[in-house]
Amino acid sequence: MFYVSEIQTEAPCHFQTQLQKKVYETLEKLKIPFERVDTEEAITMEDCVAINEKLNMNMVKTLFLCNRQQTDFYLFITVGNKPFRSKDFSNALDVSRVSFAPAEQMDAMLSTKIGAATVFSSLLDSENKVRIVFDKDVLAEEWYGCSDGTTTGYMKVKTDDIYRKFLPFTKHTATVIEV
Repeated sequence: MFYVSEIQTEAPCHFQTQLQKKVYETLEKLKIPFERVDTEEAITMEDCVAINEKLNMNMVKTLFLCNRQQTDFYLFITVGNKPFRSKDFSNALDVSRVSFAPAEQMDAMLSTKIGAATVFSSLLDSENKVRIVFDKDVLAEEWYGCSDGTTTGYMKVKTDDIYRKFLPFTKHTATVIEV
């Protein structure tokens, strides 16, 4: 059975990464409440089922994408049960076909590994090299479930707090698309 801790409302005592530390410092600074759980390593949306049940929300699916030349990067946030179609994404943004960015780029640009892509990586993107793109369906949800930048820490935050408080703080403007 997949391990999920009891719900907590404070930052972890020890941080696994600088990004994780910065996430909790920023949430505190912006006075954004959250609930979080510690888990076994979760990589796939199937791994998130027990997390969704515990936190009573649905985890978003966060994909790190790029163009063929690896000069344009996108963090696409969609609902967890929606299949990703590169053609639909590219058409909605009117950009050339995209694919998944290499794991090395994800680590270098987002400071996360596969399975931990998160909107919170925008804290590290001071040059706005990564375009944040939301599926309209995500913004219709009251709760935003995501990684805290690790594959063993997941949280629940009000979607409105992510969109209206957190993103402006990071100086990122999200593009909203319908796919």
